[in-house]
Amino acid sequence: MTDRATRVAPPHAPLLRRAAAALLGYAAIRALGLAVLAVWSAARGKDAYTLLTARWDALWYARIAELGYGYEVRLPNGDVHSDLAFFPLLPWLERLLHALAPLSYADAGFLVSVLASLAAACGIFAVADRLHGPRTGVLAVLLWAALPVGVVQSMAYSESLFTALAAWSLYAVLTGRWLSAGALAALAGLTRPVGLAVVAAVWTAGVVSFVRERSTKRTPGAQRSEHAFAARRGAPDSAHAPGASSLPRAPARTPGTARVPQAPGARPLPHAPTAANPPAPDASSVAHIPQAPAATPPDAPARRRVLGMLLAPLGAAGHVLWVGQRTGKGPLGYLDVQAGWRNGFDGGYAFARFTADKFTSFPSALAGLGLIAGVALLIRLYAACVRARQPAEVLVYTGVVLALALCASGYFGSKPRLLMPAFPVLLPLARALARLRPSRSALVTAGLAVTAAAYGAFWLNGSGPP
Repeated sequence: MTDRATRVAPPHAPLLRRAAAALLGYAAIRALGLAVLAVWSAARGKDAYTLLTARWDALWYARIAELGYGYEVRLPNGDVHSDLAFFPLLPWLERLLHALAPLSYADAGFLVSVLASLAAACGIFAVADRLHGPRTGVLAVLLWAALPVGVVQSMAYSESLFTALAAWSLYAVLTGRWLSAGALAALAGLTRPVGLAVVAAVWTAGVVSFVRERSTKRTPGAQRSEHAFAARRGAPDSAHAPGASSLPRAPARTPGTARVPQAPGARPLPHAPTAANPPAPDASSVAHIPQAPAATPPDAPARRRVLGMLLAPLGAAGHVLWVGQRTGKGPLGYLDVQAGWRNGFDGGYAFARFTADKFTSFPSALAGLGLIAGVALLIRLYAACVRARQPAEVLVYTGVVLALALCASGYFGSKPRLLMPAFPVLLPLARALARLRPSRSALVTAGLAVTAAAYGAFWLNGSGPP
């Protein structure tokens, strides 16, 4: 089965116009979540805005923005929580907004998250629209907004900012904008440690493009096939600039072929198929050709690809090296800082033990079963992404995000929000919803939004992040 061909705007319309329905739906779901949070918090005698802007990591970010780095907390058990563990882009933006407008650092952090969440929603739509069409793009955005911990998207945290940078970097790679992809990857690397996933995606796309280019040069006739394949997928090449319509052009009229008169407003009649003038494929069938890795634009200069790849790791590497110099422990200094927070990468051993410990009593065993079911669902969704032949760079990005979130040894309550940037795993669900009738997909999405709003309010008024 294929996605429905319903389009919110013509495929050649500007991206922002095509994404309008997704952005409106996203704003509505987040507004519902904030409204429920406000009512729930008031009933418990708490301030919802304080929960969003002045607790947990939000306090660390605001302190860095105000006073810079250098603060640490020593716990009775010997652990040292240093603010060097936090990447600097969000505090920099908070400081900038505080200097430009009469906003506190907490207010600035909230504003950054709100704007970044909208940018992330638009970026998710752009990627999903590129791969599976606009209807899937809209539903992917709504599913991301309705995640159980979607309320974090409205907190003074860095998840929304990072997801926005990651999504747009992936879109830049898919459309052959290598310098933009590298610059956005560098900024993502200044936002969260998982910025490595964006760097890996850019490098994967670059390596694949060079391998494909070398293979094309060696194989006679392969370049023509490469151009045809790129045109079928809507990938930009010499005839399709980035962002242009992915629909095929009408076949050229052969000499001597008479035009058929048409009534005003009537749809153009196809020319009779001939060997020189084959029938044009149906638009919907072209839009839903099985997805394969996006073809690199044949006219993309190698130097641009190389420069994009070189730019990508500068953000993450810069912060890690600066922390190493600041601590006097060299390139591994950042790992020592994270160890003070009991964060590390152990291949999932600590998480497996944490899950196994849940089965020591009956009530907690239900939570253990829930954790196992959640991990199994993520694996199944990722396998569905592979079967759908998502581009290699998207698969690598998603895989690294999942691996870093599930196989880290840090605070296990934070894993749901650490998984939030792995939005491509939502694409199989969005495609499944796109096959339903609009009324049914709307009902499912509304149910998820209400559930997420209630859970988000309960979560923030309880244990909540970090």
